[in-house]
Amino acid sequence: MVSISAAPPWNVQRLPRADGRVFLVTGGNAGIGYFVAEQLSATGATVVLGSRNPAKAEAAMASIRTRVPGSRVRAVRLDLADLSSLATVVESLGVERLDAVVHNAGVALDDPPRKETGDGHELMFGTNHLGHFALTRWLMPLLSAAPAARVVTMGSFAAKSERLDLDDLQSRRDYRPKRAYGRSKLAQMYFGVELDRRLRAAGSSVASVVVHPGGALDSLTPSRPPVHVRTTGARLSAAPAALLVQGKHAGAWPAVRAVLDPAVRGDQMWGPRVFGLRGEPRREPVWNHLADPSIAALLWDASRELTGADVNTISG
Repeated sequence: MVSISAAPPWNVQRLPRADGRVFLVTGGNAGIGYFVAEQLSATGATVVLGSRNPAKAEAAMASIRTRVPGSRVRAVRLDLADLSSLATVVESLGVERLDAVVHNAGVALDDPPRKETGDGHELMFGTNHLGHFALTRWLMPLLSAAPAARVVTMGSFAAKSERLDLDDLQSRRDYRPKRAYGRSKLAQMYFGVELDRRLRAAGSSVASVVVHPGGALDSLTPSRPPVHVRTTGARLSAAPAALLVQGKHAGAWPAVRAVLDPAVRGDQMWGPRVFGLRGEPRREPVWNHLADPSIAALLWDASRELTGADVNTISG
């Protein structure tokens, strides 16, 4: 009898090799995106940081190279708030295929007034959702050229309690910053779910996976100077919170697993193991409101009109 050995348990400290593969991380110069990039760099893959700030990208690359000797990391200029600039990203990458993109970059505003992108979209909705929607249109030829590429969308636990207002996606009538942020992340997650549905219908080899980081705090995040510096006072004051939430290095784990684990499938959502707030990554049920295909389809059509991105180009 031939014995079939099961795949070893997933170990966040011992990631599988990914030599020869190319990954793009939007917003890879800071926060959770930085740790996604650092962890993926340790697999031997080429990791590209998408950043609108060249100086911050340089600092992030220097930090990764210090932590991961021999890492293959570089950066491209990426401004998700400027839709007209996104077509140049494919050329800037300078690759024939892209094995994964992690849609991580985002803007979070805590206070009024309401702000807009240069295209006239509410800043958080326009950057977090519409920018990634349009970027995917331009990246799809590179993703389709890979054997089994993945689009990994970084959502937020803040989106779990939100609902979209399809008549006011831009928060023109009632702007509340924290709610607008949660809804922008929810829109991102709807996009990730709907994208996979359309990719499957088109028979594409590309898969779309939705993840979220749980509760990820700066004060629980290890220092990576000059990208992030945690003081002793911040570390001590945040110690009690570690029972419920985690640092941004751990918040990166679901996205990293979604990129690397061959067992992950496109119709899945991944988050932290403990109450969806902390711990190693695990598959969790897609939230009930996120699984509504009618809302996802309406959002898709609205996003296509707002960005001019051709739906057939994205999912075909």
